[in-house]
Amino acid sequence: VRGPEAPVRLVQKVQRAGVWINSRPVLFEGAPGFYMTASTRPLSDIANFGQLRRLGVGVDHLRINAPDERRTVTRYGVRDVVISRLGDDYLDWRRAVIRLKEAAALYDTDPDGVTFVDRGLFRAEVKLPAVAPTGQYYAEVWLFQDGAPAAVSNLTLTVEKIGFERDIYEFAHRRPWSYGVLCVLLAAAIGYGASRVFRRG
Repeated sequence: VRGPEAPVRLVQKVQRAGVWINSRPVLFEGAPGFYMTASTRPLSDIANFGQLRRLGVGVDHLRINAPDERRTVTRYGVRDVVISRLGDDYLDWRRAVIRLKEAAALYDTDPDGVTFVDRGLFRAEVKLPAVAPTGQYYAEVWLFQDGAPAAVSNLTLTVEKIGFERDIYEFAHRRPWSYGVLCVLLAAAIGYGASRVFRRG
């Protein structure tokens, strides 16, 4: 299951003249806002590395666009290997993107997440964290046979907020300045009310 894509901006702490500062930011375009794989067993037991990389199946094989000044080449029999201005550090930066998403429960791999209910029928649970982005989600169901893809099915889902939470979310995005002013006024009112209560106590 893949969520809507969004850019991810990363910086690295580097030491210069005894002072820790942020390095030049690196922007990865097109990283899925949510990504999860569920399978009957580990993906590496289902298909080989090259096959998974070609299909873009699994967190390790996600197609995350490299920063600008990039190009693609063929390496070790795998097409479209990304070479970017980051050089050898590209993989470290890419792993950092995945690590951050995994820490927020936005990327997940469940090697036992698919259970067969009946012949030809299966079940897989997808848990969306509260921070999961709204928008179009794409589910791909792959059937592998002897390490090769035998069939694929696609499904599109829409994830959106509902009720009061949705109203606040839409207001904050349609009128950010008004939302900011209201938040400041609300915080000031709560602070003033709390100070009056404690003063009486």
